[in-house]
Amino acid sequence: MLKFLIEKEFKQIKRNAFLPRLIIALPIMMMLIMPWAANQEIRGIRLSIVDNDHSTYSDRLIHKITSSGYFELTNVSPTNNIAMQSIESGNADIILEIQDDFEKNLVNEGTSAVMILSNAVNGMKAGLGSSCLASILTDYSKELREESIQTTAGGAAIPTFTISPQYKFNPHLDYKVFMVPALMVMLLTLLTGFLPALNIVGEKEAGTIEQINVTPVKKIIFVLAKLIPYWAIGFIVLIIGMLLARFVYGISPAGNLLTIVLFTTIYIFVVSGMGLVISNYSNTMQQALFVMFFFIMILILMSGLFTPVSSMPGWAQKITIFNPLKYFMQVMRLVYLKGSSFHEMTSQFFALCSFAVALNTWAVLSYRKSD
Repeated sequence: MLKFLIEKEFKQIKRNAFLPRLIIALPIMMMLIMPWAANQEIRGIRLSIVDNDHSTYSDRLIHKITSSGYFELTNVSPTNNIAMQSIESGNADIILEIQDDFEKNLVNEGTSAVMILSNAVNGMKAGLGSSCLASILTDYSKELREESIQTTAGGAAIPTFTISPQYKFNPHLDYKVFMVPALMVMLLTLLTGFLPALNIVGEKEAGTIEQINVTPVKKIIFVLAKLIPYWAIGFIVLIIGMLLARFVYGISPAGNLLTIVLFTTIYIFVVSGMGLVISNYSNTMQQALFVMFFFIMILILMSGLFTPVSSMPGWAQKITIFNPLKYFMQVMRLVYLKGSSFHEMTSQFFALCSFAVALNTWAVLSYRKSD
């Protein structure tokens, strides 16, 4: 009986003119566009400079800032008021004002001051941009200090040390490496969560589900027949995502591929079960879409996709305990970036298993089958 019901589901999917195209096109579009569009790297910050000194040292500082690759020099303004106009018009994000006698104070007193003004409408951009600019200024100050010490010592070698940071698991700090595994989780959530819910509600609206309800098919068999086809679809989506990650971005899992397969198997049953629960309480397609959209948006935003869970308020971190996306997001990043083994992710495994059992049991119990 299960075999015939699964065969019916695949035939319905095949006969749908739109659904097979969506299953292929959505992963391709999201994997090719989202890692670039959802990039939180701070580059190309528009910089306006007010150089009141026009000295060798100030010119050298400007060259160091613009050659860093993080800032784009939009204009060199004669006064602070004119530079502020460029921020108000949206042509600049940050103003760097170099004071009068900048070089003279550095040479005679060993210190000088500059002013950084940031457009904080986008708080993250302003904070990171100002921090990056301050880091460049600190580095420039260190260079001048070392040159001054060596000159004072008559050109003799001065013992110094340098710090060479090593970034583990993402040595080039490429944001796409961080985003791509998480986007696969989002794809699986959208397709294997939405589609089962819309499938059942669509049958309710068409009246075809009544034909199943009058048969001796058990509720658990009916739910399994709805879950298994979308489990297969989920793996098709995962394969497409992993192939695009490998050949477009050069990102391959550092850990065991079987670990990803195991957790994906459980996770698909989690989100499909959630979709079935919602469909059991929805009578129209519109109801199901709104309810799914409501939950999916909250789950995605609180999963750690864009911001780390550890940076959220304490009450929000407690809520994420009940978010299955968070656990699978952690698994994908740990396996892809760190090469973590199954033994290091047992807490995520038991959490996802608990969600899978709870949601699918709920789906079976809440399905109303009339004789």
